[in-house]
Amino acid sequence: MAKKVILKKYANRRIYDTDKSAYITLQQVSDIIKDGRQVEVIDAQTQEDVTSFILTQIIVEEAKNNKTLLPVPLLHLVIQYGDGILSEFFEKYLEMTIRNYLAYKTAFDEQFRKWLEMGRDFSTLAHKTVPGLAQWKSFMDMFSTVEKKAE
Repeated sequence: MAKKVILKKYANRRIYDTDKSAYITLQQVSDIIKDGRQVEVIDAQTQEDVTSFILTQIIVEEAKNNKTLLPVPLLHLVIQYGDGILSEFFEKYLEMTIRNYLAYKTAFDEQFRKWLEMGRDFSTLAHKTVPGLAQWKSFMDMFSTVEKKAE
């Protein structure tokens, strides 16, 4: 796994990438994460870890651009219960649930792809198999004549 990217957040809302020695946008932070890397964002003045705040900002910006992110009833629950029950749920179960969903989705997509390939290959397989069955025809005919004699 690639090393964690350390970013510094300045009071003017600018984010500084310490590896590249350059200021970056929230979109660029999002792109880093989408590439599979972890980020840690430190407030340049207080040295406080503000990663959660910046990641939440990215999610809000993406929701604003896409016009939706989470269903309204869920957002009401988050606001209503805030630091109580839902924070425990988010900390303990949400990440695990999303990871499991992604693993199952990947496995299902792979299996579905195999089924599609098998369906495409079925006609080819049938053409290969049917001629091979001709040699068994006389053997199978013996059973059909036995049944006719029994009647």
